[in-house]
Amino acid sequence: METGNKRLLLGLCLALAGLPAMAQDPIQVIEPTLDRREFEPPAIDTENFEVGMFVGMISIDDFASEPVYGVRAAWHLSEDFFFEANLGMAEADLTSYEKLSGGAPLFEDSERDYQFYNLSVGWNLLPGEIYFSESRAFKSDLYLTGGVGGTDFLGDTWFTATIGIGYRLLINDWIALRMDVRDHIFDRDTFGEDETTQNIEWSTGVTFFF
Repeated sequence: METGNKRLLLGLCLALAGLPAMAQDPIQVIEPTLDRREFEPPAIDTENFEVGMFVGMISIDDFASEPVYGVRAAWHLSEDFFFEANLGMAEADLTSYEKLSGGAPLFEDSERDYQFYNLSVGWNLLPGEIYFSESRAFKSDLYLTGGVGGTDFLGDTWFTATIGIGYRLLINDWIALRMDVRDHIFDRDTFGEDETTQNIEWSTGVTFFF
């Protein structure tokens, strides 16, 4: 009797051990259905040279705000840094004193020609992209600039330091739109004493990569 119970218990254990293997179905892997976004990487020209033109306004210290225009050229050393050369021109009106006094002009018309030129180093502080739609993005850069140069004004040439901030938006692989704000700082002794002048330039322009 005891031997029969042992055989029955052993057979039951073997049956239970083999039951999961026989009863379990193969595991089916579920593939998720995802909508893949298709995009094209920005086709930015691989050349490192940028040239263009700009127009805007410049506030000449002790004078008025006048239209300014010029050209610029840049050499991009890397994605972060670039060298830039600028040449700009404007024409100053009467000084505040001349307007208030109503007397004879203090300067000849030729002396009121305002011309600046400088070399600057630029740093792309915040490179990024702007999305105008789900499938269209434009590369952009917020950058800082600083440099030195000269300003021809009132019959003399003044050593000038320039600092500024700008924004560049590439609309395709070789054309960019730019907006800049720059301060041209130089010491001037035109009115009998040395003074540091702040000459703020606001400009917008278009540049081309090649």
